[in-house]
Amino acid sequence: MSEATAVSTISPTREWKARLRLPPDGERRSQDAEWCEIREDGGWRRLRFHDYGEIYERPGLYEYLFYDLLECQSPRRVAGLLGEVRADAGAPEPLRAIDFGAGNGLVGKELRRIGAAEVVGVDILGEARAAAQRDLPGVYSDYLVVDMTEPDAAADRRLRQLRPNALTCVAALGFGDIPPRAYHRAASYVSVGGLLAFNIKEEFLDARYTHGFSELMRRMVNDGVVRLEATRRYRHRLSAAGEPIYYTAMVATKRKEIPESMLVDE
Repeated sequence: MSEATAVSTISPTREWKARLRLPPDGERRSQDAEWCEIREDGGWRRLRFHDYGEIYERPGLYEYLFYDLLECQSPRRVAGLLGEVRADAGAPEPLRAIDFGAGNGLVGKELRRIGAAEVVGVDILGEARAAAQRDLPGVYSDYLVVDMTEPDAAADRRLRQLRPNALTCVAALGFGDIPPRAYHRAASYVSVGGLLAFNIKEEFLDARYTHGFSELMRRMVNDGVVRLEATRRYRHRLSAAGEPIYYTAMVATKRKEIPESMLVDE
């Protein structure tokens, strides 16, 4: 039996402490090229931080790497800002949210913490759904594995049935993980007057970034398709080299449907 599948009485996150190592001190890489190594089957295996499927397959690895070691705060920060905006508005309706790019369920957990009545997770990876069902059963009312650039009829029907008044997308925008066309489709299910809550690396808000989600959001704000309700700069997590990475959490009201003509290439 390999180390990856061996049964242990130690909690999965504690077990990874002895089985994971980051690059040597001082080795700096761009965020989408960061990696770690895990001890497995008698040797060391390298995983990119964006190898989500392989990370989700190993119980406790995602939580240990990103939350214990690198101190990620984004699920709490984005969900918390969404909760503040709803409280300030005196939102009378129960929160029914699509959690887009749901991963293993940590954002869904935070949405339940702020009182969400119903949360449907959406991710393109089957490994993500399996991890959420394994680690956080009951957080999601449903979890759809679907390519949102072309959702199938069953996914379309379920998301319409939800009648969502919020869409969250946390730590999944700006690196090509979610194409603008997929985000556009997910946002189309949110009713006018609903809220879009997301975060993005602060550099991607610079006017020099005229592509992908950065430009889509800029166009939506400038053309009055959405109204920004709150923004907050915060430390997303530490880099593999131990340096802070800053993101901006944003919550916007959807004022009208997003024209497809606003889409830009990633």
